Amino acid sequence: MLGEPAQECTPDGLGAEARARDAALDWLYGRDTELGKRGVRTGGSGASELTTLDWLDDIHRLFPRETIERLERDAVERYEIDDIVTDPEVLARVEPNPALLRAVLRTKHLMNPQVLALARRIVEQVVRELMEKLRTEVRTSFSGTRVRKPSNTRLARNFDFRGTIKANLMHYRPDERRVAIERPRFHSRSRRHVEQWQLVLLVDQSGSMVDSVIHSAVTAACLWGLPGLRTHLVAFDTSVVDLTADVTDPVELLMKVQLGGGTDIARAVRYGAGLITAPRRSIVVLISDFYEGGDESALVRQVRELCQQGTEVLGLAALDADATPNYDRSTAQRLADVGAHVGAMTPGQLAGFVAERLGR
Repeated sequence: MLGEPAQECTPDGLGAEARARDAALDWLYGRDTELGKRGVRTGGSGASELTTLDWLDDIHRLFPRETIERLERDAVERYEIDDIVTDPEVLARVEPNPALLRAVLRTKHLMNPQVLALARRIVEQVVRELMEKLRTEVRTSFSGTRVRKPSNTRLARNFDFRGTIKANLMHYRPDERRVAIERPRFHSRSRRHVEQWQLVLLVDQSGSMVDSVIHSAVTAACLWGLPGLRTHLVAFDTSVVDLTADVTDPVELLMKVQLGGGTDIARAVRYGAGLITAPRRSIVVLISDFYEGGDESALVRQVRELCQQGTEVLGLAALDADATPNYDRSTAQRLADVGAHVGAMTPGQLAGFVAERLGR
């Protein structure tokens, strides 16, 4: 609708604000290589070259919040404008959001201490928001099953609708056609956690798995300290790093993660197997795209041995808010054939899976 191709259709020209919006959009989307293939000229419509900081000032003045977040996300993820997360002046202006968190984790090795301190602000705010959301999902998963026994604990999720109506029928008001609730009833919940279980999260930290690394760190923090569950968090590429000591501080944990490099999944599974003390009360969650850079046969053999000893093995192709999977289906099928559960889950669904196993 705007840009150089629209000039013939706007003979009277654009107003000042529309021209400013046009220039801001062109600064970003004029980089798209597809425009040249379609014969669209770019780069000549602006009066001067904008810096990233100028551009951020412009879009915060010209567009609504939702559009600003989309533009900032495209700048970082689509066009890799790294100074948004490496320049201190730029970084101080940007609104923290998940796209910027991903960018920080990918580029923090480029940052000097001053910039890294500003970047940590982004990590802290986004992680705090994720924690607040996920804690509710985890708490719901581990709250136990409702039973018929009444409870004096008044929680909305335990509200006994039928029991409440039955107990208050004497207060029915025919003229108003409603029941006055004087004695609300609530269910109690059975306790899920009886025996001690181990949960071992093995997280691929290759560059394509950044969303899963973020959500794994937050999920582990939410699961940490739950009765009946001992959680381990291990990150891997071609090497293996046990991050369990930092699980209670997901911000610090994420700042230590080194994204990129190769992938040796078999080595990570072998390490995870060595952590297990009670095989039949253990769950190993392998979060990866399953593109094995090491010995695939060794990986299949390790998973088979875990399953044969009674350990639950869950292979997740994704662990982010949307659980959009992207993985090597051939390797995933081989793991499923030897007894692993393979699929894609959100963090909340993983918590539900773990809670179901513990409740057996």
